[in-house]
Amino acid sequence: MRYIIGVDGGGTKTYAVVIDEQGNKRGSGIAGCGNHQIVGIEKALGHIRQSTELAIQEAGLTYADIAFVQYGLAGADREHDFSILRPALATLPFAHWDVVCDTMEGLRIGCPDNAGVVLVCGSGTNAAGRNEEGLTIQTGGLGTLYGDAAGSHYMATRTFQAAVRSWEYREIPSVLQHKVPRYFGFETVEQMVNDFLDRDIYSLREGNLAIVLHEAADEGDALAIRILQDTGRELGIAACSVIRRLGGFRKATIPIVLVGSVVQKGRNPHLLAALEETVQQEHGSIELIIPEMAPVYGAVLLGMDHLGLAAGEAIHSKFAAYGGYEA
Repeated sequence: MRYIIGVDGGGTKTYAVVIDEQGNKRGSGIAGCGNHQIVGIEKALGHIRQSTELAIQEAGLTYADIAFVQYGLAGADREHDFSILRPALATLPFAHWDVVCDTMEGLRIGCPDNAGVVLVCGSGTNAAGRNEEGLTIQTGGLGTLYGDAAGSHYMATRTFQAAVRSWEYREIPSVLQHKVPRYFGFETVEQMVNDFLDRDIYSLREGNLAIVLHEAADEGDALAIRILQDTGRELGIAACSVIRRLGGFRKATIPIVLVGSVVQKGRNPHLLAALEETVQQEHGSIELIIPEMAPVYGAVLLGMDHLGLAAGEAIHSKFAAYGGYEA
């Protein structure tokens, strides 16, 4: 029996799973941030090591039992990043392994032929694609300064701004001016603003505030709906960029795989409709795919590809049933 480890290293968590060649989950481990751009390579590597150790221990295996490890890491964006990551990962006690950007594990869980576009909308955002010839392209994933305009942290900032602007009559009335202060433990926007200013807070990394945004939109709040539509359009623009840069696809219908908590859990119809409309205006027939399985199993599938192991419908069903690290 051969065993594969898939590692999904993101901006919040690093999740590792041990899978046997029949698709059975033998162990898992969770650790902190696996993105070296956020916490540095030493901490990121420590979290990757911790998650894999916990998974191996739970599986009752040793390092020597692992046939292949596939790392899918946020922050693996440029060759400079790989020049940092590869030497660091080589220090871990695994004989056979590979590392890709986490976008590629997302594409793999949504496209059996591994050709299409993937949009990541979790704590941050990223877009990538792979055509039938194996050419890969990435758009974004470098932060707001470099043009990114989606992800829960970006959406949280937009939500906070909307609450303040609505309270100050710089925007239309919105329930966000009530919901956002309550989220932070205040009764009014004025109390919240004064507290933040007294503590010299001028930026926000509060991804869970995107949940408040979704709740407001579900209640029909026009301002919240507009923010979600804007996010959908930005994701659509990123998808169009990937398709253009790849020179298009031979297939008549282009698959657009959506991964990350905002799209896989949120599934907001306003965001999805704006995304779909934006891409269709330029590229016609597309299919939005929201995978049921967690991205870490995309890493496992890539690992199985390396070993020449077939992953049929039964294995895909198992992976979908396992869920993510929240389960």
